[in-house]
Amino acid sequence: MPTIHLTTFVAAPAERVFDLSRSIDLHRKSMAHTGEEAIAGTVSGLLGLDETVTWKARHLFKTRIMRSRMTSMNRPLSFTDEMVEGDFKSLKHEHFFKSIGNGTLLIDLFHFESPYGGLGRLANRLFLTEYLRKLLESRNDVIREYAESEKWKFILNK
Repeated sequence: MPTIHLTTFVAAPAERVFDLSRSIDLHRKSMAHTGEEAIAGTVSGLLGLDETVTWKARHLFKTRIMRSRMTSMNRPLSFTDEMVEGDFKSLKHEHFFKSIGNGTLLIDLFHFESPYGGLGRLANRLFLTEYLRKLLESRNDVIREYAESEKWKFILNK
């Protein structure tokens, strides 16, 4: 099962980065290029423990629907969301937030398993892992942009 490990520095407090990372509204903004929208479950605000969100988006030339659930949360240190229904055989995204002197390290562990056996493993190697890595990096860039400016107040209503 492939795992993508990203570490992103954000010059903002862990609590802010944590909440922005579980914001449905910011996720939608960060994935605007895919037309991603929340269509069921928690469709705006902050995703909470045991809540689900169903996303609809266009990825790899196809409209896809995925439902995920937040399966663990330890504010502001970590949370995990896992696919309940969707195109992957399995998908688990662990988010960790480590406060350091001048900000927060946002650490993503993104575990996924493609369907279709050997064909899925070949797709992982040829393009899927890199495609998903770029999506995560783009999303983290948007989280950083909002957390490090006053924009976070419009997302978190503060």
